Amino acid sequence: MGWFSLVLGMVLLFPLVVSVSGIGANWGTQATHPLPTGTVVRLLRENGFQKVKLFDADYGAMRSLGRSGIEVMVGIPNDMLASLAGSMKAAEKWVAKNVSSHISSNGVNIMYVAVGNEPFLETYNGSFLRTTFPALRNIQSALIKAGLGNKVKVTIPLNADVYESSTGLPSGGDFRTDIHELMLAIVKFLSDNGGPFTVNIYPFISLYIDPDFPVEYAFFDGNSSPLNDGGTIYSNMFDANHDTLVWALQKNGYGNLPIIVGEIGWPTDGDQNANMIYAKRFNQGFMSHISAGKGTPMRPGPIDAYLFSLIDEDAKSNAPGNFERHWGVFYFDGQPKYQLNLGTTNSGALVVAKSVHYLARKWCVMSPKASLDDPQVAPSVSYACGLADCTTLGYGTSCADLDARGNISYAFNSYYQKNDQLDSACKFPNLSMITKTDPSIGSCKFEIMIEPITDASDRRAVQLQNPVSLVVCVFLFLLTVL
Repeated sequence: MGWFSLVLGMVLLFPLVVSVSGIGANWGTQATHPLPTGTVVRLLRENGFQKVKLFDADYGAMRSLGRSGIEVMVGIPNDMLASLAGSMKAAEKWVAKNVSSHISSNGVNIMYVAVGNEPFLETYNGSFLRTTFPALRNIQSALIKAGLGNKVKVTIPLNADVYESSTGLPSGGDFRTDIHELMLAIVKFLSDNGGPFTVNIYPFISLYIDPDFPVEYAFFDGNSSPLNDGGTIYSNMFDANHDTLVWALQKNGYGNLPIIVGEIGWPTDGDQNANMIYAKRFNQGFMSHISAGKGTPMRPGPIDAYLFSLIDEDAKSNAPGNFERHWGVFYFDGQPKYQLNLGTTNSGALVVAKSVHYLARKWCVMSPKASLDDPQVAPSVSYACGLADCTTLGYGTSCADLDARGNISYAFNSYYQKNDQLDSACKFPNLSMITKTDPSIGSCKFEIMIEPITDASDRRAVQLQNPVSLVVCVFLFLLTVL
Protein backbone atom coordinates (compact mmCIF):
# COMPACT_ATOMS: atom_id res chain seq x y z
CA MET A 1 0.00 0.00 0.00
CA GLY A 2 2.82 2.46 0.87
CA TRP A 3 2.75 5.76 2.74
CA PHE A 4 0.59 7.52 0.14
CA SER A 5 -2.37 5.21 0.70
CA LEU A 6 -1.82 5.52 4.44
CA VAL A 7 -2.09 9.27 4.03
CA LEU A 8 -5.33 8.91 2.08
CA GLY A 9 -6.74 6.61 4.73
CA MET A 10 -5.88 8.88 7.64
CA VAL A 11 -5.54 12.30 6.12
CA LEU A 12 -7.61 15.16 7.27
CA LEU A 13 -9.51 14.34 10.33
CA PHE A 14 -10.62 17.95 10.46
CA PRO A 15 -11.84 20.76 10.56
CA LEU A 16 -8.49 29.89 -0.05
CA VAL A 17 -10.53 30.40 -3.45
CA VAL A 18 -8.78 30.61 -6.79
CA SER A 19 -10.80 30.34 -9.90
CA VAL A 20 -11.34 32.76 -12.71
CA SER A 21 -12.87 35.12 -10.17
CA GLY A 22 -10.29 35.01 -7.40
CA ILE A 23 -9.11 33.70 -4.06
CA GLY A 24 -11.34 32.97 -1.06
CA ALA A 25 -11.08 32.35 2.67
CA ASN A 26 -12.87 30.48 5.44
CA TRP A 27 -14.25 32.81 8.12
CA GLY A 28 -14.79 31.02 11.40
CA THR A 29 -16.35 32.83 14.35
CA GLN A 30 -15.43 30.68 17.37
CA ALA A 31 -13.54 33.42 19.19
CA THR A 32 -13.93 34.97 22.65
CA HIS A 33 -13.10 38.43 21.27
CA PRO A 34 -14.00 38.45 17.59
CA LEU A 35 -13.38 41.44 15.38
CA PRO A 36 -16.57 43.31 14.47
CA THR A 37 -18.04 41.73 11.36
CA GLY A 38 -17.74 44.98 9.42
CA THR A 39 -14.01 45.05 10.21
CA VAL A 40 -13.63 41.49 8.92
CA VAL A 41 -15.47 42.25 5.68
CA ARG A 42 -13.21 45.27 5.15
CA LEU A 43 -10.22 43.01 5.85
CA LEU A 44 -11.46 40.56 3.22
CA ARG A 45 -11.98 43.28 0.64
CA GLU A 46 -8.71 45.11 1.23
CA ASN A 47 -6.80 41.85 0.88
CA GLY A 48 -8.54 40.96 -2.37
CA PHE A 49 -10.51 37.97 -1.13
CA GLN A 50 -13.40 37.67 -3.53
CA LYS A 51 -15.07 34.69 -1.88
CA VAL A 52 -15.79 33.67 1.69
CA LYS A 53 -16.97 30.42 3.23
CA LEU A 54 -18.96 30.51 6.48
CA PHE A 55 -19.70 27.60 8.80
CA ASP A 56 -23.16 28.85 9.71
CA ALA A 57 -25.51 31.70 8.85
CA ASP A 58 -24.32 34.15 11.51
CA TYR A 59 -26.57 37.18 11.17
CA GLY A 60 -23.88 39.77 11.85
CA ALA A 61 -21.50 38.28 9.31
CA MET A 62 -24.20 37.94 6.67
CA ARG A 63 -25.46 41.47 7.22
CA SER A 64 -21.95 42.92 6.90
CA LEU A 65 -21.33 40.97 3.69
CA GLY A 66 -24.31 42.70 2.08
CA ARG A 67 -23.37 44.69 -1.05
CA SER A 68 -19.69 43.92 -0.46
CA GLY A 69 -19.31 42.16 -3.80
CA ILE A 70 -17.90 39.11 -2.01
CA GLU A 71 -19.30 35.74 -3.08
CA VAL A 72 -20.63 33.79 -0.09
CA MET A 73 -20.87 30.08 0.74
CA VAL A 74 -23.16 29.92 3.77
CA GLY A 75 -22.97 26.86 5.99
CA ILE A 76 -25.39 24.59 7.81
CA PRO A 77 -23.86 22.98 10.94
CA ASN A 78 -24.05 19.19 11.32
CA ASP A 79 -26.32 19.44 14.35
CA MET A 80 -29.05 20.93 12.14
CA LEU A 81 -29.00 18.16 9.54
CA ALA A 82 -31.53 15.91 11.28
CA SER A 83 -34.23 18.58 11.54
CA LEU A 84 -33.71 19.70 7.93
CA ALA A 85 -33.72 16.09 6.71
CA GLY A 86 -36.96 15.31 8.50
CA SER A 87 -38.98 18.39 7.61
CA MET A 88 -39.43 20.14 4.28
CA LYS A 89 -41.03 23.01 6.19
CA ALA A 90 -37.87 23.37 8.32
CA ALA A 91 -35.76 23.50 5.14
CA GLU A 92 -38.01 26.14 3.61
CA LYS A 93 -37.89 28.20 6.81
CA TRP A 94 -34.07 27.97 6.91
CA VAL A 95 -33.75 29.08 3.29
CA ALA A 96 -36.20 31.94 3.78
CA LYS A 97 -34.38 33.24 6.86
CA ASN A 98 -30.77 32.62 5.90
CA VAL A 99 -30.70 32.87 2.11
CA SER A 100 -33.73 34.60 0.55
CA SER A 101 -33.92 37.46 3.05
CA HIS A 102 -30.20 38.23 2.87
CA ILE A 103 -30.24 38.23 -0.92
CA SER A 104 -33.36 40.38 -1.27
CA SER A 105 -32.98 42.72 1.71
CA ASN A 106 -29.24 42.94 2.29
CA GLY A 107 -27.82 42.31 -1.17
CA VAL A 108 -25.65 39.39 -0.04
CA ASN A 109 -24.14 37.53 -3.00
CA ILE A 110 -24.86 33.98 -1.84
CA MET A 111 -23.56 31.45 -4.36
CA TYR A 112 -23.58 28.21 -2.37
CA VAL A 113 -25.20 26.54 0.61
CA ALA A 114 -22.82 24.12 2.35
CA VAL A 115 -24.97 21.37 3.86
CA GLY A 116 -23.03 20.06 6.85
CA ASN A 117 -19.29 20.10 7.42
CA GLU A 118 -17.29 16.91 6.84
CA PRO A 119 -20.31 14.85 8.00
CA PHE A 120 -18.87 11.50 6.86
CA LEU A 121 -15.67 11.63 8.91
CA GLU A 122 -14.92 8.12 10.12
CA THR A 123 -14.44 9.54 13.61
CA TYR A 124 -18.15 10.47 13.67
CA ASN A 125 -19.01 6.74 13.55
CA GLY A 126 -21.81 7.23 11.04
CA SER A 127 -23.71 9.84 13.08
CA PHE A 128 -24.75 11.82 9.98
CA LEU A 129 -24.93 9.12 7.32
CA ARG A 130 -28.74 9.02 7.29
CA THR A 131 -29.43 12.73 7.53
CA THR A 132 -26.95 14.49 5.23
CA PHE A 133 -28.35 13.48 1.85
CA PRO A 134 -32.02 14.04 2.80
CA ALA A 135 -31.07 17.47 4.18
CA LEU A 136 -29.24 18.24 0.93
CA ARG A 137 -32.33 17.27 -1.11
CA ASN A 138 -34.69 19.33 1.07
CA ILE A 139 -32.48 22.44 0.94
CA GLN A 140 -32.26 22.11 -2.84
CA SER A 141 -36.06 21.82 -3.09
CA ALA A 142 -36.46 24.83 -0.80
CA LEU A 143 -34.11 26.89 -2.97
CA ILE A 144 -36.09 25.96 -6.08
CA LYS A 145 -39.37 26.85 -4.36
CA ALA A 146 -37.86 30.21 -3.36
CA GLY A 147 -36.94 30.89 -6.99
CA LEU A 148 -33.23 30.58 -6.26
CA GLY A 149 -32.48 27.22 -7.86
CA ASN A 150 -30.50 28.75 -10.71
CA LYS A 151 -28.54 31.22 -8.58
CA VAL A 152 -27.67 29.32 -5.39
CA LYS A 153 -26.14 25.84 -5.58
CA VAL A 154 -25.93 23.19 -2.86
CA THR A 155 -22.80 21.29 -1.89
CA ILE A 156 -21.40 19.26 1.03
CA PRO A 157 -17.89 20.09 2.28
CA LEU A 158 -16.35 16.64 2.64
CA ASN A 159 -13.15 15.43 4.20
CA ALA A 160 -10.64 13.74 1.92
CA ASP A 161 -11.24 10.50 3.81
CA VAL A 162 -14.41 9.90 1.74
CA TYR A 163 -12.13 8.48 -0.96
CA GLU A 164 -9.15 6.15 -0.93
CA SER A 165 -6.72 4.45 -3.26
CA SER A 166 -6.47 0.69 -3.60
CA THR A 167 -3.00 1.00 -5.14
CA GLY A 168 -1.49 3.88 -3.21
CA LEU A 169 -1.56 5.95 -6.41
CA PRO A 170 -4.08 8.56 -7.58
CA SER A 171 -5.23 6.28 -10.41
CA GLY A 172 -6.41 3.76 -7.81
CA GLY A 173 -8.85 6.28 -6.38
CA ASP A 174 -12.44 5.42 -5.54
CA PHE A 175 -14.94 6.31 -2.87
CA ARG A 176 -14.66 4.64 0.51
CA THR A 177 -16.18 1.18 0.46
CA ASP A 178 -18.54 1.68 3.41
CA ILE A 179 -20.14 4.80 1.88
CA HIS A 180 -19.70 4.03 -1.82
CA GLU A 181 -23.39 3.85 -2.73
CA LEU A 182 -24.23 6.93 -0.67
CA MET A 183 -21.40 8.91 -2.29
CA LEU A 184 -22.59 7.94 -5.77
CA ALA A 185 -26.14 9.06 -4.93
CA ILE A 186 -24.81 12.40 -3.66
CA VAL A 187 -22.49 12.88 -6.64
CA LYS A 188 -25.36 12.18 -9.06
CA PHE A 189 -27.57 14.66 -7.20
CA LEU A 190 -24.88 17.35 -7.31
CA SER A 191 -24.33 16.72 -11.01
CA ASP A 192 -28.05 16.84 -11.79
CA ASN A 193 -28.46 20.14 -9.91
CA GLY A 194 -25.30 21.96 -10.95
CA GLY A 195 -23.63 21.69 -7.53
CA PRO A 196 -19.88 21.24 -7.04
CA PHE A 197 -18.02 18.53 -5.12
CA THR A 198 -16.36 20.29 -2.16
CA VAL A 199 -13.34 18.66 -0.50
CA ASN A 200 -11.01 19.71 2.32
CA ILE A 201 -7.35 18.77 1.84
CA TYR A 202 -4.79 19.06 4.66
CA PRO A 203 -1.20 17.85 4.21
CA PHE A 204 -0.43 19.20 7.70
CA ILE A 205 -2.76 16.66 9.30
CA SER A 206 -0.96 13.85 7.49
CA LEU A 207 2.30 15.05 9.00
CA TYR A 208 0.69 15.47 12.42
CA ILE A 209 -0.70 11.93 12.44
CA ASP A 210 2.17 10.08 10.79
CA PRO A 211 5.74 10.87 11.91
CA ASP A 212 7.02 8.93 8.89
CA PHE A 213 5.19 11.15 6.42
CA PRO A 214 7.78 12.65 4.02
CA VAL A 215 7.74 16.30 5.09
CA GLU A 216 8.91 17.75 1.78
CA TYR A 217 6.01 16.11 -0.07
CA ALA A 218 3.63 18.42 1.83
CA PHE A 219 5.07 21.49 0.09
CA PHE A 220 5.16 22.79 -3.45
CA ASP A 221 8.79 23.65 -4.10
CA GLY A 222 9.84 20.38 -5.67
CA ASN A 223 12.23 19.14 -2.98
CA SER A 224 10.52 15.77 -2.47
CA SER A 225 10.88 12.46 -4.23
CA PRO A 226 8.18 12.42 -6.91
CA LEU A 227 5.40 9.87 -7.17
CA ASN A 228 5.14 8.18 -10.58
CA ASP A 229 1.61 7.11 -11.48
CA GLY A 230 1.92 5.38 -14.85
CA GLY A 231 4.04 8.18 -16.24
CA THR A 232 2.15 10.98 -14.49
CA ILE A 233 4.50 12.64 -12.00
CA TYR A 234 3.32 14.04 -8.67
CA SER A 235 5.74 16.22 -6.74
CA ASN A 236 3.36 17.27 -3.93
CA MET A 237 0.61 15.74 -1.85
CA PHE A 238 -2.08 18.25 -2.82
CA ASP A 239 -2.01 17.33 -6.52
CA ALA A 240 -1.93 13.61 -5.74
CA ASN A 241 -4.78 13.81 -3.24
CA HIS A 242 -6.89 16.05 -5.49
CA ASP A 243 -6.40 13.72 -8.45
CA THR A 244 -7.33 10.68 -6.38
CA LEU A 245 -10.73 12.36 -6.11
CA VAL A 246 -10.75 13.11 -9.84
CA TRP A 247 -10.10 9.42 -10.55
CA ALA A 248 -12.88 8.41 -8.13
CA LEU A 249 -15.33 10.70 -9.91
CA GLN A 250 -14.17 9.57 -13.35
CA LYS A 251 -14.46 5.87 -12.54
CA ASN A 252 -18.06 6.38 -11.50
CA GLY A 253 -19.10 8.39 -14.53
CA TYR A 254 -18.75 11.95 -13.19
CA GLY A 255 -15.34 12.99 -14.46
CA ASN A 256 -16.53 16.51 -15.31
CA LEU A 257 -18.11 17.37 -11.96
CA PRO A 258 -16.71 20.72 -10.72
CA ILE A 259 -14.46 20.47 -7.66
CA ILE A 260 -14.05 23.14 -4.96
CA VAL A 261 -11.25 22.88 -2.40
CA GLY A 262 -13.25 24.01 0.61
CA GLU A 263 -10.35 24.17 3.06
CA ILE A 264 -6.58 24.16 2.67
CA GLY A 265 -3.94 25.74 4.87
CA TRP A 266 -1.30 25.32 7.58
CA PRO A 267 -1.44 26.31 11.29
CA THR A 268 1.21 28.42 12.99
CA ASP A 269 1.26 27.23 16.62
CA GLY A 270 0.32 24.43 19.00
CA ASP A 271 2.60 21.77 17.49
CA GLN A 272 6.24 21.45 16.49
CA ASN A 273 5.27 21.39 12.79
CA ALA A 274 2.73 24.19 13.18
CA ASN A 275 5.00 27.21 12.83
CA MET A 276 5.38 30.41 10.83
CA ILE A 277 8.07 29.05 8.52
CA TYR A 278 6.09 26.01 7.41
CA ALA A 279 2.80 27.95 7.21
CA LYS A 280 4.28 30.65 5.00
CA ARG A 281 6.05 28.07 2.86
CA PHE A 282 2.87 26.04 2.38
CA ASN A 283 0.40 28.87 1.78
CA GLN A 284 2.74 30.85 -0.46
CA GLY A 285 3.62 27.67 -2.31
CA PHE A 286 -0.05 26.88 -2.82
CA MET A 287 -0.80 30.37 -4.09
CA SER A 288 2.12 30.24 -6.52
CA HIS A 289 1.13 26.73 -7.56
CA ILE A 290 -2.40 27.71 -8.54
CA SER A 291 -1.82 31.30 -9.67
CA ALA A 292 -0.88 30.27 -13.19
CA GLY A 293 -4.19 28.42 -13.55
CA LYS A 294 -2.35 25.22 -14.40
CA GLY A 295 -4.36 22.97 -12.12
CA THR A 296 -3.40 19.35 -11.49
CA PRO A 297 -2.33 16.63 -13.94
CA MET A 298 -5.83 15.15 -14.06
CA ARG A 299 -7.73 18.44 -13.89
CA PRO A 300 -5.87 21.24 -15.73
CA GLY A 301 -7.19 24.78 -15.40
CA PRO A 302 -8.05 27.18 -12.56
CA ILE A 303 -8.53 25.70 -9.09
CA ASP A 304 -11.41 26.93 -6.94
CA ALA A 305 -10.13 26.98 -3.34
CA TYR A 306 -10.67 28.66 0.03
CA LEU A 307 -7.75 29.25 2.42
CA PHE A 308 -8.23 27.89 5.89
CA SER A 309 -8.41 30.17 7.55
CA LEU A 310 -8.72 33.92 7.71
CA ILE A 311 -8.40 34.59 11.47
CA ASP A 312 -7.38 32.56 14.54
CA GLU A 313 -10.22 31.26 16.72
CA ASP A 314 -9.32 30.94 20.40
CA ALA A 315 -12.62 29.29 21.37
CA LYS A 316 -12.37 26.35 18.97
CA SER A 317 -12.16 22.90 20.47
CA ASN A 318 -8.57 21.78 20.77
CA ALA A 319 -9.56 18.12 21.04
CA PRO A 320 -8.05 17.31 17.59
CA GLY A 321 -4.84 19.08 18.65
CA ASN A 322 -3.59 22.36 20.11
CA PHE A 323 -2.99 23.67 16.58
CA GLU A 324 -6.75 23.98 15.97
CA ARG A 325 -6.85 27.54 17.29
CA HIS A 326 -4.01 28.75 15.06
CA TRP A 327 -4.99 28.24 11.40
CA GLY A 328 -5.41 31.93 10.55
CA VAL A 329 -3.19 33.87 8.19
CA PHE A 330 -4.14 36.70 10.57
CA TYR A 331 -4.00 36.76 14.35
CA PHE A 332 -7.25 37.25 16.30
CA ASP A 333 -6.87 41.03 15.95
CA GLY A 334 -6.40 41.10 12.18
CA GLN A 335 -2.61 41.50 12.28
CA PRO A 336 -0.85 39.45 9.55
CA LYS A 337 1.28 36.64 10.93
CA TYR A 338 3.79 36.58 8.07
CA GLN A 339 4.37 37.99 4.63
CA LEU A 340 2.02 36.33 2.15
CA ASN A 341 1.53 37.44 -1.43
CA LEU A 342 -1.96 36.48 -2.58
CA GLY A 343 -1.44 38.31 -5.84
CA THR A 344 -4.39 40.55 -4.98
CA THR A 345 -2.84 43.69 -3.44
CA ASN A 346 -0.63 46.39 -4.91
CA SER A 347 1.98 45.85 -2.20
CA GLY A 348 2.08 42.08 -2.63
CA ALA A 349 1.58 41.76 1.13
CA LEU A 350 -1.32 41.22 3.51
CA VAL A 351 -3.16 44.36 4.62
CA VAL A 352 -3.74 44.77 8.37
CA ALA A 353 -7.22 45.21 9.86
CA LYS A 354 -8.14 48.86 10.40
CA SER A 355 -9.50 50.66 13.48
CA VAL A 356 -8.98 47.80 15.94
CA HIS A 357 -9.42 48.90 19.55
CA TYR A 358 -7.52 47.11 22.30
CA LEU A 359 -7.97 46.83 26.05
CA ALA A 360 -5.49 48.69 28.29
CA ARG A 361 -1.79 47.82 28.17
CA LYS A 362 -1.70 45.67 31.29
CA TRP A 363 -1.16 42.02 32.00
CA CYS A 364 -1.79 39.51 34.79
CA VAL A 365 1.37 37.62 35.84
CA MET A 366 2.68 35.50 38.67
CA SER A 367 3.75 37.66 41.57
CA PRO A 368 7.50 37.61 42.27
CA LYS A 369 6.58 37.06 45.94
CA ALA A 370 4.69 33.86 45.11
CA SER A 371 6.39 30.49 45.48
CA LEU A 372 6.41 27.79 42.83
CA ASP A 373 5.83 25.32 45.67
CA ASP A 374 2.51 26.92 46.64
CA PRO A 375 -0.13 24.15 46.50
CA GLN A 376 -2.52 26.57 44.78
CA VAL A 377 -0.30 26.84 41.68
CA ALA A 378 -1.34 23.63 39.93
CA PRO A 379 -5.14 24.01 40.37
CA SER A 380 -4.97 27.71 39.49
CA VAL A 381 -3.07 27.08 36.24
CA SER A 382 -5.34 24.18 35.38
CA TYR A 383 -8.39 26.35 35.91
CA ALA A 384 -6.99 29.28 33.92
CA CYS A 385 -6.00 27.10 30.97
CA GLY A 386 -9.30 25.26 31.04
CA LEU A 387 -11.25 28.48 30.53
CA ALA A 388 -8.71 30.42 28.46
CA ASP A 389 -6.13 29.39 25.86
CA CYS A 390 -2.77 27.81 26.71
CA THR A 391 -2.25 26.08 23.36
CA THR A 392 0.92 28.07 22.72
CA LEU A 393 2.57 26.34 25.68
CA GLY A 394 4.27 23.03 25.00
CA TYR A 395 6.97 21.32 23.01
CA GLY A 396 7.83 23.07 19.75
CA THR A 397 5.37 25.94 20.26
CA SER A 398 5.96 29.70 20.23
CA CYS A 399 6.16 29.79 24.04
CA ALA A 400 8.11 26.56 24.50
CA ASP A 401 11.11 28.39 25.98
CA LEU A 402 9.28 29.93 28.94
CA ASP A 403 10.41 28.85 32.41
CA ALA A 404 7.98 27.64 35.07
CA ARG A 405 7.08 31.14 36.25
CA GLY A 406 6.64 32.24 32.64
CA ASN A 407 4.22 29.38 31.94
CA ILE A 408 2.17 30.24 35.01
CA SER A 409 2.11 33.93 34.08
CA TYR A 410 1.02 33.08 30.54
CA ALA A 411 -1.90 31.03 31.85
CA PHE A 412 -2.97 33.76 34.28
CA ASN A 413 -2.77 36.45 31.61
CA SER A 414 -4.74 34.45 29.08
CA TYR A 415 -7.55 34.05 31.61
CA TYR A 416 -7.34 37.73 32.58
CA GLN A 417 -7.51 38.96 28.99
CA LYS A 418 -10.35 36.60 28.05
CA ASN A 419 -12.32 38.16 30.90
CA ASP A 420 -11.79 41.74 29.66
CA GLN A 421 -9.09 42.53 32.24
CA LEU A 422 -11.48 42.43 35.18
CA ASP A 423 -9.50 42.98 38.38
CA SER A 424 -11.27 39.98 39.86
CA ALA A 425 -9.88 37.80 37.04
CA CYS A 426 -6.34 38.37 38.33
CA LYS A 427 -6.94 37.26 41.90
CA PHE A 428 -5.46 33.79 41.94
CA PRO A 429 -4.95 33.29 45.69
CA ASN A 430 -1.63 34.89 46.73
CA LEU A 431 -0.17 34.07 43.32
CA SER A 432 -0.96 36.84 40.83
CA MET A 433 -0.53 40.55 40.22
CA ILE A 434 -1.30 43.08 37.49
CA THR A 435 1.65 44.67 35.69
CA LYS A 436 2.05 47.34 33.02
CA THR A 437 5.37 45.87 31.87
CA ASP A 438 4.95 43.65 28.82
CA PRO A 439 6.06 40.12 29.84
CA SER A 440 6.37 38.91 26.22
CA ILE A 441 9.64 37.12 25.48
CA GLY A 442 10.99 36.42 22.00
CA SER A 443 8.37 34.68 19.89
CA CYS A 444 6.06 34.28 22.88
CA LYS A 445 3.48 37.07 22.92
CA PHE A 446 1.45 37.80 26.04
CA GLU A 447 -1.69 39.01 24.34
CA ILE A 448 -3.85 42.00 25.06
CA MET A 449 -7.37 41.36 23.88
CA ILE A 450 -9.41 43.67 21.69
CA GLU A 451 -12.38 45.49 23.16
CA PRO A 452 -15.57 43.43 23.38
CA ILE A 453 -18.11 43.95 20.62
CA THR A 454 -20.87 46.43 21.39
CA ASP A 455 -22.93 45.95 18.22
CA ALA A 456 -26.08 44.07 19.22
CA SER A 457 -26.12 41.47 16.44
CA ASP A 458 -22.41 40.73 16.76
CA ARG A 459 -22.66 40.59 20.56
CA ARG A 460 -25.54 38.10 20.39
CA ALA A 461 -23.44 35.71 18.33
CA VAL A 462 -20.52 35.96 20.77
CA GLN A 463 -22.72 35.30 23.79
CA LEU A 464 -24.06 32.15 22.20
CA GLN A 465 -20.52 30.84 21.71
CA ASN A 466 -19.00 31.97 25.01
CA PRO A 467 -20.64 30.52 28.12
CA VAL A 468 -17.51 31.19 30.17
CA SER A 469 -18.71 34.33 31.97
CA LEU A 470 -21.18 32.58 34.27
CA VAL A 471 -18.61 29.96 35.25
CA VAL A 472 -16.08 32.73 35.86
CA CYS A 473 -18.43 34.56 38.21
CA VAL A 474 -19.06 31.39 40.22
CA PHE A 475 -15.34 30.67 40.46
CA LEU A 476 -14.43 34.21 41.52
CA PHE A 477 -17.20 34.15 44.13
CA LEU A 478 -15.81 30.93 45.58
CA LEU A 479 -12.33 32.45 45.72
CA THR A 480 -13.63 35.31 47.85
CA VAL A 481 -15.43 33.11 50.37
CA LEU A 482 -12.98 30.25 50.72
